[in-house]
Amino acid sequence: MAYAVKEMFLTLQGEGVQAGRRAVFLRFAGCNLWSGREQDRRDAVCKFCDTDFVGTDGLGGGKFADADALADAALAFWGDRAEGRYIVLTGGEPMLQVDDALVDALHARGFAIAIESNGTIAAHPGIDWICISPKAGSEVVQRSGNELKLVWPQPGGGHAMADVAAMEGWAFDHHLLQPLDDPHAADNARAAIAIVMDRPMWRLTVQAHKYLGLR
Repeated sequence: MAYAVKEMFLTLQGEGVQAGRRAVFLRFAGCNLWSGREQDRRDAVCKFCDTDFVGTDGLGGGKFADADALADAALAFWGDRAEGRYIVLTGGEPMLQVDDALVDALHARGFAIAIESNGTIAAHPGIDWICISPKAGSEVVQRSGNELKLVWPQPGGGHAMADVAAMEGWAFDHHLLQPLDDPHAADNARAAIAIVMDRPMWRLTVQAHKYLGLR
């Protein structure tokens, strides 16, 4: 299988439980909840994405003929250090492309594999760290994993408190609320904080990489 990658780079994980961890970010092109084109955003299921995942023209991006070629490219970004190899598969929606061959190739090179997914496609069973970020209006089939990261609030009505309560029954190790980064960011943060204060199963997470000037 060939793989379409928007970009790939070495950075620190900026969100969630693994924040601050050295990681190769591998961003796949394409998503099943939005085309990535601004003219389609209004009618998309996910209306608030802040990521460019269209095409293969980003840093480290391209079309990779097979899993070994992609895994070798990821290893080159990590460098010579053998310890702590960690890669985050993201997008777009990475589960449109992740398959047995890629998981095996990354594991063979010593990577622990994390995925950041919208949860509408079941995560590959070989993934080591599963982070699901539900989008209002979509059908989430992956309701278990390590980390549930809910952006709050979501445009167009978005998730209601009843959804927050229902998600508390999903089988995740960590339930996180992340304030939506838009012109109302301060109000969104206050709303997320209020929920966490009222429902201590949840924890607040912020996009630290934006504050630190990281990719």
